[in-house]
Amino acid sequence: MSALLAASFAPSAPLPLPQASALGEVLRHPGIWRGGAEPGSSIRTRATGNASLDALLPGAGWPVGCLTEILIENDGLGELELLMPALAALTRSRRRVAMIAPPYLPYPPALAAAGIDLDHFVQIDAGATDSHWSAEQCLRAGCCAAVLHWLPDANYRQLRRLQLAAETGNALAFLFRPLKALQESSPAALRLKISHSETGACIEILKCRGIFDTRRNTRFHLRA
Repeated sequence: MSALLAASFAPSAPLPLPQASALGEVLRHPGIWRGGAEPGSSIRTRATGNASLDALLPGAGWPVGCLTEILIENDGLGELELLMPALAALTRSRRRVAMIAPPYLPYPPALAAAGIDLDHFVQIDAGATDSHWSAEQCLRAGCCAAVLHWLPDANYRQLRRLQLAAETGNALAFLFRPLKALQESSPAALRLKISHSETGACIEILKCRGIFDTRRNTRFHLRA
């Protein structure tokens, strides 16, 4: 028995260390945080236009090349209003924004009044079986700076594909889902909840990639 124990704990040959170039490639990934780095320094963002939200998010804005999941208690709580400042800025800089299978028909005069340049705004109508594919292709191709997608039912694999497509296309990916998805795991870099309160729509940060001060209040009203 002692011989077997001795053999089990005998020193083995050291494992080869990763090549410096391979290690450097891993460390350059935006999802890796290194101690001592400035908060949000490796996160590329675009300002949300909402001062309360920007003050809470690492990098002070929507994460670029990432999936942002917005869970809504019911339609019409201001979920599009929250995105309008960033989307308007993108279209005014002649960058395309795509809306995939919205549950309601967009009203062009209202979009224009919010600052959207309609020449760079695209609506794609697709059935339930094609909408996920359409959103993934728009993100992956790099032809859209931002993609908005409504996906009532989704599995982790679908969400992961959208996250990877956003990374590939270096785009803002916004996914709207019902509040019942709150208990499901998600690869999204940013996860928000929009719910109703007596004083109006309330936003809460549920998950956030990067250095995030959890001591701060993560709930605030859409309209201060």
